[in-house]
Amino acid sequence: MSESEVLETHLQELRRGTVVLACLRLLEQPGYGYGLLEQLAERGFATDTNTLYPLLRRLEKQGYLTSEWNTDEARPRKFYRASAAGSRLAAALIEEFHAIAAAIDALPEEN
Repeated sequence: MSESEVLETHLQELRRGTVVLACLRLLEQPGYGYGLLEQLAERGFATDTNTLYPLLRRLEKQGYLTSEWNTDEARPRKFYRASAAGSRLAAALIEEFHAIAAAIDALPEEN
């Protein structure tokens, strides 16, 4: 495996948890899957549909998201929104993210 492939693998692992946090934060306002994909990409959280939709279903099953179908438009869309538990989880994840960033900043500099 090349050095760039190794780096990409590690970057994917690093980003994985941040996508959960980003989804929870963005879904403080109701949103649907495709729109969420666009919002994530605009904010630097490039995610594909094969990752996002299973994540949304898992977060809903765990009680961190609620959903409802909007059938007012020609094409029905499932809208998601962070539940109270999802908002609490996002707040806890943000706190932990800041603690991790501070710990990284405290590491010795490169020589």
